[in-house]
Amino acid sequence: MRLLSGRIYCRSGHVSFYPDQFDMSDTFDYIVCGGGTAGCVVAGRLAENPGMKVLVIEAGQHSKDLENVHMTGGWSNNFDSETDWNIVTSPMRGVGDRQVKLSRGRFLGGSSGCNGTLCIRGSKQDYDDWGLDGWSGEEFFAAMRKSETFHPKKWFKADPNSHGYSGPLHTEPHDLAPIASLLIDSFVSEGLPLHHDMFSTGDVSHGCGHVPRTVYKGLRTTGADFITNGYHRSNITIQTDTTVDRIVLEGDELRATGVVTRLADGTTRTFHARKEVVISSGAYCSPAVLMRSGIGAREELEQLGIPCKVDLPGVGKNLMDHLIVFMFYETEKAGLTTDHLVYHDDNFEKTYKQWKDHKSGFLSTFPFGSFAFARMDERLKHEPLWRDAPRRPGRDPMGLTPKQPNVEFFTTECYGGPKQYDQFPVNHQHAFSMIAELFAPQSRGTVTLQSADPTANPIVDCNYLADPMDVLVLSEACRFGNEIVMNGAGTKDIVKGSWPPNLTHHTYQTREEWVPYVKEHATTCYHAAGTCAMGQDDDPKAVLDSKLRVRGVAGLRVADCSVMPALHGGHTQMPAYGIGERCADFIKESWRRTSML
Repeated sequence: MRLLSGRIYCRSGHVSFYPDQFDMSDTFDYIVCGGGTAGCVVAGRLAENPGMKVLVIEAGQHSKDLENVHMTGGWSNNFDSETDWNIVTSPMRGVGDRQVKLSRGRFLGGSSGCNGTLCIRGSKQDYDDWGLDGWSGEEFFAAMRKSETFHPKKWFKADPNSHGYSGPLHTEPHDLAPIASLLIDSFVSEGLPLHHDMFSTGDVSHGCGHVPRTVYKGLRTTGADFITNGYHRSNITIQTDTTVDRIVLEGDELRATGVVTRLADGTTRTFHARKEVVISSGAYCSPAVLMRSGIGAREELEQLGIPCKVDLPGVGKNLMDHLIVFMFYETEKAGLTTDHLVYHDDNFEKTYKQWKDHKSGFLSTFPFGSFAFARMDERLKHEPLWRDAPRRPGRDPMGLTPKQPNVEFFTTECYGGPKQYDQFPVNHQHAFSMIAELFAPQSRGTVTLQSADPTANPIVDCNYLADPMDVLVLSEACRFGNEIVMNGAGTKDIVKGSWPPNLTHHTYQTREEWVPYVKEHATTCYHAAGTCAMGQDDDPKAVLDSKLRVRGVAGLRVADCSVMPALHGGHTQMPAYGIGERCADFIKESWRRTSML
């Protein structure tokens, strides 16, 4: 050990402060920058050791009084306001120079408080493909299970070994509306067999099933539950309404020793970390924090007047997202969809009262219905771009094995979605949707800074559909999804037409007809990842090592979906929880090593 500048350094790499010049109320063992999904997990797990003092810094407000967080059906009311980061992409050529709104939760719990509640883990092969120690499919599925307490239902054929039963995150299956049950029949008749719990087992790449949700007893459960309510501990401090500006880096061999923040009144406050700082600010804001701290591509930082302390060109690069395309249909048969509960007459007031009084009904859940994964090899095998594309042995042109789906289909039980979908069926009409989602996107985007101002959102260019292969697969997915609705056993006789009525996509027969529709309607599934990616030591684009440590800086890690080197074939909620669990595990390994010195 050696004493340096009021701190004791030990051979393990951990550091402890003996701060004679600092206010002890501003000094913590661990500081977590971001109170979203993964950040709350990290903080909650670290605080299991009562001897550790943990600070969570959240830019938004506490979620305890935000009704539209706890009321699952109120999700969209969190957008376009102070509870949303209100990030909008640059114009993107691949989608007709459109800009896409990238809503993210800006409150304690983050996007786990306004997402679709879906527990779709992906395939174990997705994580095996990362090729990183500690991140195999088996290890990562175990991490996701650790967060969960699963509540079964009699009708749901759960795989009991695929779920956790002791975590703060409460999950349960969703009771389908009649339209969703009919769509299950259509999936099956069109070649996608039913496997009830396939989205938990991670071993079915072509089939349909049911998706557990992060909802229990009519309430949404979120990342905030790891550090509040029954999991609140006296050694956790939650600092809300506080924006992280930059990480304090000290010493010739750089070490993170604190965090400079901007309070709501515009004043600056610095917090100090005895041991480590963890950035959990999401795929858009985590790279921004690193860049404001002088960690990123040297040329880009110097153009903004930020001195480069660690030249890491991968920061803010490799942005991936899952694109989705909504296809809405109208049916004249009443009682199949749930539109009447919210759009017809004065039923919304009755629905809201039902939730307020009993925590039940439409607003107690999210109106997604049935789901499917699909392989697209057979449908694309005669397409020249697919047929002639280079591929690795055992892989398709997207880099996937037969164990991994190319696309996902999911459905809504009523009309609705992001706020551009505002043609509500108010005149006693009934609508539902089929949604096609692209996995393994080949297009990559970027996150860059507007300036060094921490209150300015980063510039996000998702670069959607820049790669022709993405256009090919997503347009064919839309064609397949439309066939499932129009030809499937459960739905072929109930469709009146497309919704809104001025659209005619229900009549499309060829993939080429779908391409313009895809470019006009493709939007985000809110699955941003990859902008602070892990990688091997010899990977020049890697920002982190396999323990989530920032290269070139001691005592600094990143823990959120930005760490993914490749985007899995699923949704990002459960991986975000798993990443938080793995980060806490890695830090605890450091405790054990330190105690042995």
